Amino acid sequence: MLLLACKGTEMVLRHRISVSFLILSNLIAVSAESCDNRCLANSVIAKKLISSPHGDNCVVTVKITSMQYETMSFDTKNMQMSSRVKVNMMWNDPGLAWNTSTSNTTAIMVPVNKIWTPGLILDNAIDITMQPYKNDVLVSMNGTVDHAVIVFVSVSCEINIFTYPFVIGDCSVAISGWNQSNCGLKLAYPDSVTMSGSNQSGEWLTQSVKIKQDASSQDHKFLSVTLSINPFSAVVTLILPSALIMLADLVSFALPVQGGERNNLKVTLVLSFTMFLIILNDHLSSGTSCSPLLHYHFCFCLVSLVLSMVTSMVLTRLTSDDSILPCKCSKIIKTQNANLGQRKADADVIATTTTDLASEAASLQKIAQYFEHMDQKEQAVNNNEAFVDRLDKICFWFFLFIDIIYIIIVVSVTRADICKPQAIVIFDKEILTRDNKRKAVKPVQTVGLRVDLWI
Repeated sequence: MLLLACKGTEMVLRHRISVSFLILSNLIAVSAESCDNRCLANSVIAKKLISSPHGDNCVVTVKITSMQYETMSFDTKNMQMSSRVKVNMMWNDPGLAWNTSTSNTTAIMVPVNKIWTPGLILDNAIDITMQPYKNDVLVSMNGTVDHAVIVFVSVSCEINIFTYPFVIGDCSVAISGWNQSNCGLKLAYPDSVTMSGSNQSGEWLTQSVKIKQDASSQDHKFLSVTLSINPFSAVVTLILPSALIMLADLVSFALPVQGGERNNLKVTLVLSFTMFLIILNDHLSSGTSCSPLLHYHFCFCLVSLVLSMVTSMVLTRLTSDDSILPCKCSKIIKTQNANLGQRKADADVIATTTTDLASEAASLQKIAQYFEHMDQKEQAVNNNEAFVDRLDKICFWFFLFIDIIYIIIVVSVTRADICKPQAIVIFDKEILTRDNKRKAVKPVQTVGLRVDLWI
């Protein structure tokens, strides 16, 4: 009987234990099912995983799934480009993962400032502003994090604008990850970049954006933005007015030298061209290694216009006097006064001849001398005007010849590649040197030990 009582007690105990385990398992299942997305997100935030999820190799690999590029503006005066780049990134953080026993949720949203997110570095940036595309990041069950940032960056470009406004050049935007020695951030770039927004930024047009490999390091890539200029605006506002002013200067030689109308026109042309020169200096850069040819063009045109104006003034002076020296003015005034006195005396002589018949022969002789003097003076004036006209024609053909030679030289220079800008170092030299040394590491195997020799 005692034995049967003990067996009964043991069976009751087992039954109670099994019931307790069943109730406990149900409570765990209920608690697991009751943990919704917000509960799971709070549990992830509570871990405070702010540090980078680097493994044994101390390198975090971040895959850039896509990049969207847009050129905001281009400052031709300072040769700076402002861009907007949207970077979609993805990486794996094992500390953020969970299993089905915790929750059946496949993905949750976590505030961007509650977990670690990679920071991008732009080596050649002058000014940079980086902000998250959204305030939350998407975290998957396996610990994969999907994040996007928007980067507003201004970089300095070394584009050859020697043949402005007919220019095509590349500008680089170096987007990389931070690294130090063997630790850091390694970016996996996509195959292509998507262009978003308008391709036109002022007079500059964004033709294409490509991801290129840096020649000094295989671990560094950059965005190569190909830009070109729409030449219509520059041709209409700068080149065409300068050509028309030079043409008007040549046509002004058709005006007579006498009078001064030509001089007034040439002074107006010089002042007008000076205004266009000020516009050019305010718009176009002149401090680069390859100064634009348009600066030399405007300099030549201004010198040619001033020389033409001075030549016209000299020829106008020669029409009234046979000398261009200002010291001859007093002598000219004395000569004119003497001529006026001689004319008055001759007029008195002519008047007396009507009353004094005795001196008729002398009066006729003086009258003949007077008219002979007038004929000689008129002949001298005609000879002087003919000489000035010949000089005027010579000056016209001289300036026309100079302009033709100048046009030939300009066309030849623009055809030849005589100016090349210096290459800009995009990435930090110290980082490049360190990366090259890291590649030069030779592993030497010993018994159970691996030694890295730095060369």
